[in-house]
Amino acid sequence: MENRDYMIRATAGNAMVRGFAVTSRNLVDEARKIHSLSPICAAALGRLMSGALMMGDMLKGDKDALTINVEGDGPIGGLLVTVNNKGQVKGYVKNNAVVLPNNEAGHLNVGGAVGNGTLTVIRDLGLKDPYVGTIQLLSGEIADDLTCYFVESEQIPSSVGLGVLVNKDFSVMEAGGFIVQLMPGATEDVISKLEQNIQNMKSVTDILRDGKTPEDLLGMALDGLDMEITDKMPVEYHCGCDKDRVERALVLLGKDELKSLAEDGEDIEIKCQFCQKAYTFSPKDLKEMQLRAK
Repeated sequence: MENRDYMIRATAGNAMVRGFAVTSRNLVDEARKIHSLSPICAAALGRLMSGALMMGDMLKGDKDALTINVEGDGPIGGLLVTVNNKGQVKGYVKNNAVVLPNNEAGHLNVGGAVGNGTLTVIRDLGLKDPYVGTIQLLSGEIADDLTCYFVESEQIPSSVGLGVLVNKDFSVMEAGGFIVQLMPGATEDVISKLEQNIQNMKSVTDILRDGKTPEDLLGMALDGLDMEITDKMPVEYHCGCDKDRVERALVLLGKDELKSLAEDGEDIEIKCQFCQKAYTFSPKDLKEMQLRAK
């Protein structure tokens, strides 16, 4: 499949509005394959990854990272996504095999799969402590929840639209979304025009299914506000794990736990939650780690 996943950033209304839009079909389908996701789980994770990518584009530092953790009482259990500002995202769901009847609108019941709970955004900006903001889930449908997060935790009036469309064979047909935000000093005319535009838009999946692009998505949201695209970048599913990183995590278990594992006399296998790659460590490896552990 040709990689056509990318993201754009734009300003409009004399810099009173900023916007982001992404198309992410390939990376969401890659996540679906890695984690063997049911359609509802692919939709939930795909929406969260698309939203996270656009939020990652708001990060300024090269080493900055953003993590979104959704904890709900629905059957999916929870979702976790992490992203940088280079267009690289990874994530997983706790229960990958959720199946529910469609909701009243005939769509995948992501809100029912997620349930009630919290959404937490962790921004690691390289400072001593990361910025952490937590809200109660509004609907579990992800886009509504991120809209609520921006207003409650960051006091930025925003509109978030996200969507994932799944084929009958469970592959991902379309995925993507947009975020538009009002900047300080936005006039009533700009606010009114933006609200009207968004109210008149079809769903993200309907727009993408019609062959539209991120430029088209933002063009509809920012119609009549002199949109100017300021950046465009490719996006991808990227884990970046390696054996050294997994080993460092094992060392954190401490001497006693490593000694106990080594004394079992068997190899242990650690599987990365994000990419499912397996790493094997022998009792000898574990004994060597004890020397570095506390």
